[in-house]
Amino acid sequence: MSVSRTDRSRFSDWSFTVDHGLLTAIFALIALGVVLSLAASPAVAMKKGLSTYHFVERHAVFAVVSAALVVAISFFTPAAVRRFALALLLASFAGLVLVLASGQEINGAQRWLSIGGYSLQPSEFAKPAFVVVMAWLFAEASTRRDMPAAPIAFLLWIVVAGLLVAQPDVGQTVLISLTAGALYVLAGLPLMGAAALVACGSIGLWIAYLTLPHVEQRLDRFFNPLPFENFQVDRAMQSFAEGGLFGRGPGEGTIKSVLPDAHTDFIFAVIGEEYGVVACLILVLLFAFIVLRALLSASHEPIARDRLAIQGLATVFGLQALINMGVNIGLLPAKGMTLPFISAGGSSMLALAMTAGMLVALTRRRIDPQRLKKPRLVPTIDAMQPKARTDTP
Repeated sequence: MSVSRTDRSRFSDWSFTVDHGLLTAIFALIALGVVLSLAASPAVAMKKGLSTYHFVERHAVFAVVSAALVVAISFFTPAAVRRFALALLLASFAGLVLVLASGQEINGAQRWLSIGGYSLQPSEFAKPAFVVVMAWLFAEASTRRDMPAAPIAFLLWIVVAGLLVAQPDVGQTVLISLTAGALYVLAGLPLMGAAALVACGSIGLWIAYLTLPHVEQRLDRFFNPLPFENFQVDRAMQSFAEGGLFGRGPGEGTIKSVLPDAHTDFIFAVIGEEYGVVACLILVLLFAFIVLRALLSASHEPIARDRLAIQGLATVFGLQALINMGVNIGLLPAKGMTLPFISAGGSSMLALAMTAGMLVALTRRRIDPQRLKKPRLVPTIDAMQPKARTDTP
């Protein structure tokens, strides 16, 4: 479908300003998620007594909705992105409070709300909203001294982290804290504050280790594992060795029949076993392309709040993928975090679609206001008139 440059419709403006490379990579990731769900989901569905393609069909539906959501949000202006993020953050706050009051408990954690037979995880939606709002507050703190933006940002950080730890969800807390810390540094705020944040984060992790049994168990198993204690991680690492460079072939893997979370937390290991290390590297390069493309666009963004929002969204997206893959190859302790657009999970996919949509919206090309102030290239009639001679004989 071709669009004429003389067409001044909203779609035409979007078509000529959107980053087609970034948008194509995001759509490719969503499409790959549907294809790869065929490898991991059927075996898990049958073990749970569901129809063979139960999770595949759900994943396909959420993939279509996610793609539509990415496109819809990509039409937003930067101001609309901030308003959307603020509204989403307030809704997420309400959801996080409701989770603590009457949430559904699964595997010892109270993180889900049951709505119409579907499980909704408010913490997933809080992440992109939190990042955009924090980017705006840190940008204001670095440019305006008349606004208490920094104290508001730290208060927001404490509230969100406190609600997540209360579930408990230490993995998501670490993710948003790392992203917020990166935004603080990128905003050019005092490094003493960054050192204080690192100290507070270290103390928080130590307290979590001492007070939360599942955190203590995961860290102890990671640093001092006993034989057969880290079965899921050990089996995931074994799948990469069995898959080799090009994999055992679609449907030939065995890890999906052994691990209960093969379609979510350990889908990267399923990919490694059935499609090989080469397929895993292609997936890594796709994630890297999205993050680096967004960061490159941010480097050309003159407005601080928009630049920080792009950097924050790219960081939280990339870190989530990195943490999931790091767990699968045994470099990080188990976190229970999904691989963006690849793992099953409706809340995760919709929240990631919002993340990607805001990222595409903020990276759209816009006219630099400074360029509008430059003199015209075509000389005026007065400029073309010959100047009167001022020299005397």
